[in-house]
Amino acid sequence: MDYAIVTGASQGLGKEIAKLLLSYGVYVIGISRSKITDLHSVADKYKVTFQSIAYDLVDVANLEVLLDTITTKHMKNDVRKLYLVNNAAVIEPINQGTHILPTSLNYHFQINAVAPMALTNLFLQFANQKQIPLTCLTVTSGAAEKPTFGWTAYCSSKASVNMYTKTIAKEQDELNTKHTIIAFSPGVMDTEMQAQIRSSEKSAFQAVDTFKAYYENKRLQHAEKIASIATEIMLDNNIENGRIYYARDYLS
Repeated sequence: MDYAIVTGASQGLGKEIAKLLLSYGVYVIGISRSKITDLHSVADKYKVTFQSIAYDLVDVANLEVLLDTITTKHMKNDVRKLYLVNNAAVIEPINQGTHILPTSLNYHFQINAVAPMALTNLFLQFANQKQIPLTCLTVTSGAAEKPTFGWTAYCSSKASVNMYTKTIAKEQDELNTKHTIIAFSPGVMDTEMQAQIRSSEKSAFQAVDTFKAYYENKRLQHAEKIASIATEIMLDNNIENGRIYYARDYLS
Protein backbone atom coordinates (compact mmCIF):
# COMPACT_ATOMS: atom_id res chain seq x y z
CA MET A 1 0.00 0.00 0.00
CA ASP A 2 1.05 3.58 -0.66
CA TYR A 3 0.34 6.04 2.16
CA ALA A 4 0.33 9.84 2.21
CA ILE A 5 0.26 12.15 5.21
CA VAL A 6 -1.14 15.57 4.29
CA THR A 7 -1.08 18.46 6.75
CA GLY A 8 -3.65 21.21 6.46
CA ALA A 9 -5.94 18.80 4.62
CA SER A 10 -9.22 20.37 5.72
CA GLN A 11 -9.35 23.07 3.05
CA GLY A 12 -7.65 24.71 0.09
CA LEU A 13 -4.61 23.18 -1.54
CA GLY A 14 -4.14 20.48 1.09
CA LYS A 15 -7.67 19.20 0.66
CA GLU A 16 -7.40 19.12 -3.13
CA ILE A 17 -4.07 17.27 -2.99
CA ALA A 18 -5.60 14.74 -0.60
CA LYS A 19 -8.50 14.18 -3.02
CA LEU A 20 -6.16 13.62 -5.95
CA LEU A 21 -3.93 11.23 -4.03
CA LEU A 22 -7.01 9.19 -3.12
CA SER A 23 -7.96 9.07 -6.81
CA TYR A 24 -4.51 7.62 -7.54
CA GLY A 25 -5.14 4.80 -5.07
CA VAL A 26 -3.08 6.25 -2.23
CA TYR A 27 -4.27 5.78 1.34
CA VAL A 28 -4.39 9.25 2.88
CA ILE A 29 -4.06 10.44 6.47
CA GLY A 30 -5.10 14.06 6.86
CA ILE A 31 -3.87 16.26 9.69
CA SER A 32 -5.62 19.49 10.62
CA ARG A 33 -6.75 21.35 13.71
CA SER A 34 -10.29 20.04 13.22
CA LYS A 35 -11.58 16.63 12.22
CA ILE A 36 -12.09 16.16 8.47
CA THR A 37 -15.27 14.26 7.62
CA ASP A 38 -16.01 14.93 3.95
CA LEU A 39 -13.19 13.00 2.24
CA HIS A 40 -14.33 9.51 3.25
CA SER A 41 -16.76 9.31 0.33
CA VAL A 42 -13.92 10.14 -2.07
CA ALA A 43 -11.83 7.36 -0.54
CA ASP A 44 -14.72 4.90 -0.82
CA LYS A 45 -15.07 5.71 -4.51
CA TYR A 46 -11.48 4.65 -5.16
CA LYS A 47 -11.51 1.74 -2.71
CA VAL A 48 -8.91 3.23 -0.40
CA THR A 49 -9.20 4.89 3.01
CA PHE A 50 -9.03 8.42 4.32
CA GLN A 51 -8.27 8.91 7.99
CA SER A 52 -8.36 12.20 9.86
CA ILE A 53 -6.25 13.23 12.83
CA ALA A 54 -7.05 16.44 14.71
CA TYR A 55 -3.77 18.04 15.70
CA ASP A 56 -2.47 21.60 16.01
CA LEU A 57 1.03 21.70 14.52
CA VAL A 58 2.04 24.52 16.82
CA ASP A 59 2.50 21.71 19.37
CA VAL A 60 5.89 20.68 18.03
CA ALA A 61 6.89 19.15 21.36
CA ASN A 62 4.55 16.22 20.74
CA LEU A 63 5.28 15.55 17.07
CA GLU A 64 7.03 12.30 18.01
CA VAL A 65 3.80 11.20 19.67
CA LEU A 66 1.91 12.18 16.52
CA LEU A 67 4.31 10.11 14.40
CA ASP A 68 3.80 7.11 16.67
CA THR A 69 0.02 7.51 16.45
CA ILE A 70 0.15 7.67 12.66
CA THR A 71 2.48 4.73 12.17
CA THR A 72 0.98 2.37 14.77
CA LYS A 73 -2.73 3.18 14.64
CA HIS A 74 -3.39 4.50 11.14
CA MET A 75 -0.99 2.59 8.88
CA LYS A 76 -0.80 -1.10 8.12
CA ASN A 77 2.49 -2.99 8.02
CA ASP A 78 2.58 -3.51 4.25
CA VAL A 79 3.58 0.05 3.33
CA ARG A 80 5.29 0.12 -0.06
CA LYS A 81 5.73 3.87 -0.54
CA LEU A 82 5.31 6.86 1.75
CA TYR A 83 4.43 10.45 0.89
CA LEU A 84 4.49 13.47 3.18
CA VAL A 85 2.85 16.74 2.14
CA ASN A 86 3.75 19.63 4.44
CA ASN A 87 1.00 22.01 3.40
CA ALA A 88 -0.23 23.57 6.66
CA ALA A 89 0.87 27.18 7.08
CA VAL A 90 -0.25 30.56 8.37
CA ILE A 91 0.18 34.02 6.83
CA GLU A 92 -0.26 36.04 10.01
CA PRO A 93 1.19 38.13 11.55
CA ILE A 94 0.95 40.56 8.65
CA ASN A 95 2.59 43.71 9.92
CA GLN A 96 5.74 45.76 10.06
CA GLY A 97 8.42 43.79 11.86
CA THR A 98 8.66 46.33 14.67
CA HIS A 99 4.98 45.75 15.48
CA ILE A 100 5.15 41.95 15.73
CA LEU A 101 5.05 40.45 19.20
CA PRO A 102 7.58 37.71 20.04
CA THR A 103 4.74 35.30 20.81
CA SER A 104 3.18 35.88 17.38
CA LEU A 105 6.54 35.36 15.70
CA ASN A 106 7.10 32.14 17.64
CA TYR A 107 3.64 30.80 16.69
CA HIS A 108 4.24 31.59 13.03
CA PHE A 109 7.61 29.84 12.86
CA GLN A 110 6.44 26.81 14.82
CA ILE A 111 3.79 26.10 12.18
CA ASN A 112 5.50 27.34 9.01
CA ALA A 113 9.07 26.20 9.60
CA VAL A 114 9.68 24.03 12.66
CA ALA A 115 6.72 21.67 12.15
CA PRO A 116 7.43 20.78 8.49
CA MET A 117 11.14 20.36 9.17
CA ALA A 118 10.55 18.23 12.25
CA LEU A 119 7.91 16.08 10.53
CA THR A 120 10.21 15.49 7.59
CA ASN A 121 13.06 14.50 9.92
CA LEU A 122 10.82 12.11 11.84
CA PHE A 123 9.37 10.48 8.74
CA LEU A 124 12.85 10.09 7.28
CA GLN A 125 13.84 8.23 10.45
CA PHE A 126 10.77 6.01 10.17
CA ALA A 127 11.31 5.38 6.46
CA ASN A 128 14.92 4.41 7.09
CA GLN A 129 13.93 1.99 9.83
CA LYS A 130 11.29 0.34 7.66
CA GLN A 131 13.31 0.63 4.43
CA ILE A 132 10.45 2.47 2.72
CA PRO A 133 11.11 5.19 0.11
CA LEU A 134 9.78 8.58 1.20
CA THR A 135 8.80 11.46 -1.03
CA CYS A 136 8.20 14.73 0.79
CA LEU A 137 6.69 17.87 -0.72
CA THR A 138 6.64 21.04 1.35
CA VAL A 139 4.55 23.95 0.15
CA THR A 140 6.63 27.10 -0.04
CA SER A 141 6.01 30.52 -1.61
CA GLY A 142 7.51 33.05 -3.97
CA ALA A 143 7.72 35.20 -0.84
CA ALA A 144 10.73 33.10 0.14
CA GLU A 145 12.72 34.91 -2.55
CA LYS A 146 11.11 38.35 -2.53
CA PRO A 147 11.25 40.69 0.50
CA THR A 148 7.77 42.14 0.98
CA PHE A 149 6.74 44.96 3.29
CA GLY A 150 4.59 43.49 6.06
CA TRP A 151 5.66 39.90 5.48
CA THR A 152 8.83 39.71 7.53
CA ALA A 153 7.60 36.54 9.21
CA TYR A 154 6.14 34.87 6.13
CA CYS A 155 9.05 35.64 3.80
CA SER A 156 11.53 34.47 6.40
CA SER A 157 9.74 31.25 7.33
CA LYS A 158 9.31 30.22 3.70
CA ALA A 159 12.94 31.07 2.92
CA SER A 160 13.99 28.76 5.73
CA VAL A 161 11.81 26.00 4.26
CA ASN A 162 13.55 26.37 0.91
CA MET A 163 17.04 26.11 2.38
CA TYR A 164 16.02 23.20 4.58
CA THR A 165 14.67 21.39 1.50
CA LYS A 166 17.92 21.84 -0.39
CA THR A 167 20.03 20.82 2.59
CA ILE A 168 18.10 17.73 3.69
CA ALA A 169 17.95 16.59 0.05
CA LYS A 170 21.72 16.99 -0.24
CA GLU A 171 22.09 14.71 2.78
CA GLN A 172 19.87 12.09 1.15
CA ASP A 173 21.93 12.23 -2.03
CA GLU A 174 25.22 11.87 -0.21
CA LEU A 175 23.88 9.07 1.99
CA ASN A 176 22.51 7.38 -1.14
CA THR A 177 19.03 6.90 0.29
CA LYS A 178 15.93 6.46 -1.84
CA HIS A 179 14.21 9.50 -0.34
CA THR A 180 13.22 12.60 -2.30
CA ILE A 181 12.60 15.97 -0.66
CA ILE A 182 11.23 18.87 -2.71
CA ALA A 183 9.40 22.16 -2.21
CA PHE A 184 6.52 23.47 -4.30
CA SER A 185 5.60 27.11 -4.84
CA PRO A 186 1.91 27.33 -5.84
CA GLY A 187 1.67 31.01 -6.72
CA VAL A 188 -1.48 32.99 -5.98
CA MET A 189 -4.58 30.86 -5.40
CA ASP A 190 -8.17 31.57 -4.47
CA THR A 191 -7.99 30.35 -0.87
CA GLU A 192 -8.86 31.52 2.63
CA MET A 193 -5.27 32.74 3.05
CA GLN A 194 -5.78 35.12 0.12
CA ALA A 195 -8.90 36.47 1.82
CA GLN A 196 -6.83 37.15 4.94
CA ILE A 197 -4.25 39.00 2.87
CA ARG A 198 -6.91 41.19 1.22
CA SER A 199 -8.31 42.14 4.63
CA SER A 200 -4.95 43.64 5.73
CA GLU A 201 -4.52 47.32 6.46
CA LYS A 202 -2.26 49.11 4.00
CA SER A 203 -0.09 50.39 6.85
CA ALA A 204 0.66 46.76 7.70
CA PHE A 205 0.90 45.38 4.16
CA GLN A 206 1.67 47.88 1.43
CA ALA A 207 0.83 45.52 -1.47
CA VAL A 208 -2.73 44.88 -0.30
CA ASP A 209 -4.23 46.69 -3.32
CA THR A 210 -2.27 44.43 -5.66
CA PHE A 211 -3.77 41.35 -4.05
CA LYS A 212 -7.24 42.85 -4.14
CA ALA A 213 -6.72 43.39 -7.88
CA TYR A 214 -5.69 39.74 -8.32
CA TYR A 215 -9.08 38.76 -6.90
CA GLU A 216 -11.15 41.38 -8.71
CA ASN A 217 -9.50 40.63 -12.06
CA LYS A 218 -9.86 36.86 -11.56
CA ARG A 219 -6.12 36.25 -11.65
CA LEU A 220 -6.15 33.80 -8.73
CA GLN A 221 -5.64 30.18 -9.71
CA HIS A 222 -8.09 27.54 -8.53
CA ALA A 223 -6.71 25.26 -5.84
CA GLU A 224 -7.82 22.19 -7.84
CA LYS A 225 -5.57 23.15 -10.76
CA ILE A 226 -2.53 23.83 -8.59
CA ALA A 227 -3.12 20.62 -6.65
CA SER A 228 -3.05 18.63 -9.89
CA ILE A 229 0.36 20.09 -10.73
CA ALA A 230 1.75 19.39 -7.26
CA THR A 231 0.44 15.83 -7.28
CA GLU A 232 1.80 15.02 -10.72
CA ILE A 233 5.22 16.32 -9.70
CA MET A 234 5.20 14.33 -6.47
CA LEU A 235 4.19 11.08 -8.19
CA ASP A 236 6.74 11.47 -10.99
CA ASN A 237 9.58 8.98 -10.61
CA ASN A 238 11.98 11.46 -12.20
CA ILE A 239 11.60 14.37 -9.80
CA GLU A 240 14.77 16.21 -8.91
CA ASN A 241 15.83 15.90 -5.28
CA GLY A 242 16.14 19.25 -3.48
CA ARG A 243 14.47 21.23 -6.24
CA ILE A 244 12.06 24.11 -5.66
CA TYR A 245 9.24 23.53 -8.16
CA TYR A 246 7.03 26.42 -9.34
CA ALA A 247 3.44 25.97 -10.45
CA ARG A 248 3.87 28.83 -12.94
CA ASP A 249 6.23 26.65 -14.99
CA TYR A 250 3.36 24.22 -15.62
CA LEU A 251 0.59 26.71 -16.35
CA SER A 252 -0.19 27.48 -19.98
